Amino acid sequence: MAEKYYLCGAMRNLTNVELAALLRQHKVFTLLSETADKLGVECYVVGGYVRDLFLERPTGDIDVVVVGKGIDIARAFAHRLGRGAHLSVFRNFGTAQVKYGDMEVEFVGARRESYHRESRKPIVEDGTLEDDQNRRDFTINAMAICLNADRFGELVDPFQGRYDLRDGIICTPLDPDITFSDDPLRMMRCVRFATQLNFRIEEETFEALERNRHRIDIVSHERILVELNKILLAPQPSIGLVELQRCGLLELILPEVAALDNVETRGGRAHKNNFYHSLEVLDNVARVSDNLWLRWAALLHDIGKPRSKRWEPAVGWTFHNHNYIGRKMLRPLFKRMTMPLDERLHYVEKLVDLHMRPIAIADDEVTDSAVRRLLFEAGDDIDDLMTLCDADITSRNEQRKQRFRDNFQLVRQKLIDIEEKDRIRNFQPPVSGDEIMHLFGLPPCKEVGVLKAALKDAILDGIVPNVYEPALAFIKQRAAEMGLKEV
Repeated sequence: MAEKYYLCGAMRNLTNVELAALLRQHKVFTLLSETADKLGVECYVVGGYVRDLFLERPTGDIDVVVVGKGIDIARAFAHRLGRGAHLSVFRNFGTAQVKYGDMEVEFVGARRESYHRESRKPIVEDGTLEDDQNRRDFTINAMAICLNADRFGELVDPFQGRYDLRDGIICTPLDPDITFSDDPLRMMRCVRFATQLNFRIEEETFEALERNRHRIDIVSHERILVELNKILLAPQPSIGLVELQRCGLLELILPEVAALDNVETRGGRAHKNNFYHSLEVLDNVARVSDNLWLRWAALLHDIGKPRSKRWEPAVGWTFHNHNYIGRKMLRPLFKRMTMPLDERLHYVEKLVDLHMRPIAIADDEVTDSAVRRLLFEAGDDIDDLMTLCDADITSRNEQRKQRFRDNFQLVRQKLIDIEEKDRIRNFQPPVSGDEIMHLFGLPPCKEVGVLKAALKDAILDGIVPNVYEPALAFIKQRAAEMGLKEV
């Protein structure tokens, strides 16, 4: 299920006393406070946990910064938790993690970072809390709350992140050009947070996105994909796609989608902007489904249109076979983006390939034969296909839209009726190829395939019921017409 995201305007103001009271509701912070004081080190909860306290968003991950050795306090904390606590130490990074039930606490020593231009991996040195907050990506993620007993609950907010939370703004603590150039993945995170929180990217920060967009080239596709998936799983994913397109990142990451943002006019006739149409379809799907791969199918369903676009004076702009062309574009796209090349790719391919079929049926007479073939090709994904196609009805002509929706109800009902009667979904022929070979003394050959195809078409066209005896009689009759004899 997608997370429940905060929408701008729901932030609560919290005093230090109120923050302390909220933290004391959880045993973990009391234990952290006692552990830090016993070791004599400064200790702060930082980042997303602090942000989400103000936004009243549930979060399970706790990030702790220690002015000193984070691994040492992690060991002592895990020991205090006792049985059930699992400690993982990552010495190369100077970090540690403690898992206890559903809780995860990440520990790191306060540090300052510097970067080489050709890498987003920082050179890390021990630092102060101020150094650690300076290296954070955004002001709303740079707040810290002290956990030591004498300052428990005290908010340390040098960049006024709580006011940016109140105003719904994403901006960097320091110079955004340096922030994004040092670690270009932060550009994707900037757009992702703006999408999840429905925040506005501050003007100077957005201009830095445009200037530094080509720095994304040093970021792995795996890391980019993580952020893209989070954007797609937001309540209104179009927010992020629009921002990626506006700043020029989308052309570098998903050029197939960026290419949809084009309108051409000839003879006074223009086609619609298929980029914004695709985003409307994506948002329509997002309102009814949390299925990530259905959302990907919605975003990519028309990517074949730029390659299939033709001007035909008699009819205007056409996009013949754009569904087939789009399907063929998916495997290279998935491979480039390190997306899974398994059943999830096949699922998206199927939906992109078939996304015009229910609409074509609904735009014409809804015949049993057409519905049977749709069920046969879609199989168990028929419900998701219908969801996608319903979302794809974005016509500004309300009468046409209503006619589609009325006919869609007929299609949906026929799908139910025919499935109950004919059991077409995941169709398996009543007479198998092995039985055909045994019946007529045939080896594996073309004739067996011809008979199986003829039986499938006869069942889908409603000529023969999907039942063994009538199907066997049909096979024998067709075999006789082909000059085959039973043995």
